[in-house]
Amino acid sequence: MMTLRQVEVIRAVMVTGTIGGAAKLLNVSAPGISRLVKYTERSLGIRFFQRQNGRYFPTPEAENIFEQINGVYKKVDDLSEIISKIGRGGLSELRVGSVPSISQVMVPRAIERVRRRYPDLGIDINILKLEEAIDYLMLGRGECVAMSYRLEHSGLDFMPLASGELYCIVPPGHELAGRKQVSAAEITRYPLIGIDPNDPYGRIMAEMFARHKLDYNITIRARFGTTVCALVKAGLGIAIIDQFTVAHGGYPGIELLKIAEPTRFDTYIAVKRGAPLSLHVEYFIESLRAEMRAVEPSRSNGKAAPGRARKK
Repeated sequence: MMTLRQVEVIRAVMVTGTIGGAAKLLNVSAPGISRLVKYTERSLGIRFFQRQNGRYFPTPEAENIFEQINGVYKKVDDLSEIISKIGRGGLSELRVGSVPSISQVMVPRAIERVRRRYPDLGIDINILKLEEAIDYLMLGRGECVAMSYRLEHSGLDFMPLASGELYCIVPPGHELAGRKQVSAAEITRYPLIGIDPNDPYGRIMAEMFARHKLDYNITIRARFGTTVCALVKAGLGIAIIDQFTVAHGGYPGIELLKIAEPTRFDTYIAVKRGAPLSLHVEYFIESLRAEMRAVEPSRSNGKAAPGRARKK
């Protein structure tokens, strides 16, 4: 029997024609190559090479063996290539979903990390409503969904991502612009652009006003945070938005004000219960968690979301 190391060495001598050339090709010492060739010939009872004028030529009886050795080496090369492709993500696809609030800024930052580690990985990102996430996971359309709310479902598991807070956003030049903090009572004095009170963030907003027995007037209702930001930027009112939508200056042209009342919430990664996760999705989750926790209120010393748009 020949080991893969013996196959590698015999082939190197065959290709280069010298012991020194084989040693250089394999980045080892020449005496080591010579000893292994002699040992292999002795143990198998076959003479592989004839030496003429300092060069090594295959013996007639070894020609068939060399043909097989080349076949083995080709398969090893193919295996190495496949392993390399797997390491770079070339034979796989990352399929993930996210609710809009996390997909705006946080998911792209996590994907940038994934791309650096797996440059050839195929990536498919789906922006989902909360009610769409269940089918997305249960039907195997993707491996995970970044969620702003924890659903009760027997077929899903939820892993914590990060905590966040809501902020008040106002257009430049507004009466509240330039303020660092605003109270719930102050917010209700102005026309509100709002999300549905039944949505996770809308529920937090509605509960905040209810606790303080405050009436509020939502003059424009919009489903997604990016639409809310655009309406505020256009000067059509003020709004309450989650910090992840506007983190790192994700929506320029608006100003962020911290809300005096507590508005903390938790976010999650949802996965199908019992389904194994690929290395790629595990790294995506790790990256997304790191990006989101970097702007958590407890890690930013109570300041407004890092990278927020500032008044100029």
